[in-house]
Amino acid sequence: MALHAESHRLANGLTVLVHEDRQAPLAAVSVWYHVGSKNEVRGRTGLAHLFEHVMFEGSEHVTTGFFEPLQRVGGTLNGSTSQDRTNYWEVVPTGALELALWMEADRMGWLLPALSDERFAMQREVVLNERRQSYENRPYGLAHFAMLDALHQDGHPYKWPVIGDPADLRAASVDDARAFFSRYYHPGNASVAVAGDVSPDAVFALAEKLFGAIPPGPAIERVIAPTMAAPAARLMLEDQVELPRLYLAWPSPALFGADDAELDLAADMLANGKTSRLYRTLVHEQRMVADLGASQGSRELQGMFQVTATAAPGKSLIDIHDAVMAAIGAMAERGPTVPELAREQTHAEAAFLSRLQTLGGFGGKSDQLNFYQTYLGKPDAADDDLNRYLGATPTSVRDAVNEWLRPDRRVALSVVPSGRADLALPGSRPSGVA
Repeated sequence: MALHAESHRLANGLTVLVHEDRQAPLAAVSVWYHVGSKNEVRGRTGLAHLFEHVMFEGSEHVTTGFFEPLQRVGGTLNGSTSQDRTNYWEVVPTGALELALWMEADRMGWLLPALSDERFAMQREVVLNERRQSYENRPYGLAHFAMLDALHQDGHPYKWPVIGDPADLRAASVDDARAFFSRYYHPGNASVAVAGDVSPDAVFALAEKLFGAIPPGPAIERVIAPTMAAPAARLMLEDQVELPRLYLAWPSPALFGADDAELDLAADMLANGKTSRLYRTLVHEQRMVADLGASQGSRELQGMFQVTATAAPGKSLIDIHDAVMAAIGAMAERGPTVPELAREQTHAEAAFLSRLQTLGGFGGKSDQLNFYQTYLGKPDAADDDLNRYLGATPTSVRDAVNEWLRPDRRVALSVVPSGRADLALPGSRPSGVA
């Protein structure tokens, strides 16, 4: 399953990765900047996500915006922002590779001359509208914000959402944005990966030609997060919803940390899919929940393990809470069975292989190269990553659940219909998120 890449580092610090795949006349470009919402500060949150939008609108020499030129030659493109990184990608016919790389170089090195007050203000309004549509006016949309706030103590850079606080966005000036861009969006804090019908030497030459003159930018200080988690809590959020929903969350290991893979497997065995323990009992047998899921949200500084369950009509959150905690307790005491673990390890291996079936986009080969380069400094670490899952044992999963998913580390959030605070878990206090 190895994903091999040739690697070259330009004098300005830009890492260039190339995976040759001649199956189709296509080239996938992926650019990752090692900056996300964790690099922001209170009072100026949301800038990383805002730049994801701004950087599609054009640069000094790409005056039409980024979509039209690439779509005209048959390409597709997109981007995203997380707490830890910002990425952009294009998949184009091989003959358009130089166009895609030139456009990426132009917004890396020549974005600021095109960043006017008007463009910044327009994209800020786009982001504020996105926040309203995706979170504020969506059922259960504010639950994620409430969990982030409750699970991380003051000063932790994961305490605020990636999309930012509206007051912070409105207070930000174009000068704030320019300073943020100059600090983080430069060759020394980026990597470019190309996968497809390409020659490594030709890509390296193009990278030198197009990116080589861009200054390296300042050294980036590593973000240090408080090690102590916020205390356990029971919270309640009233929302325009029909059915109550329960969120249970714990601080968990960071990406690639000890127990990270074990908790990922445990999440699937507990609540993901029809063969999971909680699906069999709460959905199939007892008809207690309308839907449920679990995840080990692996991030660079700290993870978040979460179980979510929406109550079926007439069912109580306290009964759901007790059933979930009983299932976690059983996993912590006895671990999974050998067949359970083997099944989820097979699913994990299939997921790894599936991600390598596409050249680019979210999760494709070029994206995977940048993922491992950014977080491990080793672009060909896919096999090492998979081996974390295949090497898990019933004992290691049991020990991870016992260590991390303790009741005294848990944040419980009840989202209930407006005016029905009585449906929340007993002892819940308002979350304070609105």
